[in-house]
Amino acid sequence: MEESTYTFLLRLGDDSLILGQRLSEWCGHGPILEEDIAMTNIALDLIGQATNIYTYAAGLTPDFNDADALAFLRFEHQYLNAILVEQPNGNFADTLVRQFFFDAFRVPLFEHLQDSKDTSLAAIAEKSLKESRYHLKHSSEWVIRLGDGTELSHERAQLAVFDLWRYTQELFHMDTAEQKLLAQDIAPNLENLRGIWLETVETVMEKATLKLPTNQGFFGAGRLGRHSEHMGYILAQMQYMQRAYPGMEW
Repeated sequence: MEESTYTFLLRLGDDSLILGQRLSEWCGHGPILEEDIAMTNIALDLIGQATNIYTYAAGLTPDFNDADALAFLRFEHQYLNAILVEQPNGNFADTLVRQFFFDAFRVPLFEHLQDSKDTSLAAIAEKSLKESRYHLKHSSEWVIRLGDGTELSHERAQLAVFDLWRYTQELFHMDTAEQKLLAQDIAPNLENLRGIWLETVETVMEKATLKLPTNQGFFGAGRLGRHSEHMGYILAQMQYMQRAYPGMEW
């Protein structure tokens, strides 16, 4: 069970860490001060989630002794985040559509994980759910505002939907790790969350006057450690200090 739990925790934690790193790039560059602060706070929430998840995961492996080691000292193929979260920020619409697709998945996931028989995982989910509900409210309101806004904002939001849609299917990826945890009532059936996710997405898209692609598609295998070309650049920036000065402490 520990190996399956460890894999599942890495997938959860890596999603939070990499998306938090991406959002942190907006710090000081937001379109308005309020959104600059909001995205920075969401980034901090996600990195806090990753810290809690990694702290638990570090106790299940002899290879990494704490959360910092898991965050900063793995090689690219050892990260199991979805391809979606490593996509570039692009313009404001790209960032918010990416965030919305992710938030719409994370909320039902944490809702189900609250009932996990793994009490540590359930506690992490309970805390993270409160933050994720705010994240979803924020991103969905902005997608509606952009989609149903000016001609330019609508165009950019629509292009973001068409571009990022291909990466969303990976969020529901299940292999032996998730299947073992499902059998033990530790993790939910991710494929069953697809309907909940899609209902949320379709509701917001309708309000935003945006269209979804007819072809779902599937791209990437980040859950298996195979990433896009963007991942290496993220890690080069994120890991620099720990690799330049091994063992440093804040």
